[in-house]
Amino acid sequence: MRRHEIPTRALQIGIFLSLLLFGYSNLYKPLPAWQSEALVVVIAQDSTLTYEEFSKQLAQKFAAYLAVPLKIILVPANQVEATMLSRHAHLSASGFSLAEKNPALLFGPGYLTLREQVAYNQYQPAPRNTSGLLGKRIAVVAGSNQEKALITLKEQLPALNWESRKNQTVEDLLGEVSKGALDYTIADHEQIAQMLNFHPNLAVAFNIGKPSQLAWAFPANADNELIAANERFFASIEKNGELNKLLDHYFGHNDRLAPLDAAEFMKQLDTTLPRYQSLFEEVGKVVNEDWRLIAAIAYQESHWDPLATSFTNVRGMMMLTEATADEMKVANRLNPRDSTLGGAKYLRQIKEQLPDSIQEPARTWMALAAYNQGMGHLEDARVLTQRQKADKDAWTDVKKWMPSLNNPLYFEKLKHGYARGGEAVIFVENIRAYYDMLTRLDSHNDSEKQPRHAYQLVSTRDKPAFSLSGLRKAEVGSHNKQAAVDYSLVR
Repeated sequence: MRRHEIPTRALQIGIFLSLLLFGYSNLYKPLPAWQSEALVVVIAQDSTLTYEEFSKQLAQKFAAYLAVPLKIILVPANQVEATMLSRHAHLSASGFSLAEKNPALLFGPGYLTLREQVAYNQYQPAPRNTSGLLGKRIAVVAGSNQEKALITLKEQLPALNWESRKNQTVEDLLGEVSKGALDYTIADHEQIAQMLNFHPNLAVAFNIGKPSQLAWAFPANADNELIAANERFFASIEKNGELNKLLDHYFGHNDRLAPLDAAEFMKQLDTTLPRYQSLFEEVGKVVNEDWRLIAAIAYQESHWDPLATSFTNVRGMMMLTEATADEMKVANRLNPRDSTLGGAKYLRQIKEQLPDSIQEPARTWMALAAYNQGMGHLEDARVLTQRQKADKDAWTDVKKWMPSLNNPLYFEKLKHGYARGGEAVIFVENIRAYYDMLTRLDSHNDSEKQPRHAYQLVSTRDKPAFSLSGLRKAEVGSHNKQAAVDYSLVR
């Protein structure tokens, strides 16, 4: 941890030292030819979990597009550039800002527009402008886009200082602001939106600089064939909707919960979940679903109240109707185990009835929409989506049109008529938000029990954790082939 008086010079020295480190390190083998051996991609290990997982998924899709094996190297954010320039990686899938002027790098197409923002504790005075940052306790992740934004701002405010944290994440720093250990930090609007669910007292003061797009980065002397292939890849996934699906999967539910709802959920995690977690885990094993998804559904339905009853007489932990309870052979809807198992089996039944063309994770979100409004109304929403020249198998498209099932201009021309389609979308997106919070907290608890070390292999969400010994390969689809993925981490 150090105070930045001349950050540009310090950053240059840091990059130089990192280059020396990588040049003499025996942690890496020479960079293989990407066409014949493996595509090596570096990702910032200390970015937020969501960005790390998103970057991995995008890199896996690119390797599959090229039909080559993939090796992912995880390093701290301030070593990403050095890893490329020292010829240990072909590219960085941790997004660089297209606004960055760096003659040592080439950038691919922009894929996500972000705003860097000043985050503060809303119970403390907010800075009114950039001058309000002077003399305050500010910290950012070393080498991050946020630090680069402050370096640019320092040209206008020479007295601006901050702490550059090498071993912390944006999530950590936002947590410190929430607790009062820091006055401010800088994060992009997606990072702040994610963390508002965990720290409802966070707020945004203003933007730093102009919005900018994230893009992959390559060394200036990178292979032209690889750069051209990357441009074709992004053009293809933008055209076929894969990019939009991926962005929605990781960021589409960020603003779903109101701060009070998020705060109440966090409270229930401590007070109520411990009573029912073993039940959710048991049911998850029975129906082969993630227990955290079962828990998220139960919270959305009843706030984990096994005696909940609505004015329409849906009852219990999963708020089952009498008809659904009879179909699932639930004798007592107020019995937590019976209700949870019945609801989970009903969801599994719906998923099995969906067309094979609907792939995960859209399959789960569509099943939840049908769970809420019925299979017939989901099919109407898919038909309507197709009529609008959109993808009826993509939840990102279906959720845009499902609310129109209450509009006579549309439902009168559909088989099953009127439905509260907007309620189904809210139902699904809330569950996605709760599920994401449970997953993130569960992953955080696991990481505290087992700290990361050099060569630790990092698993992606929904995959089993990797072991610490040696290298292990995971398999990802490469059209009709399999592309091997190695994960390694360097401190």
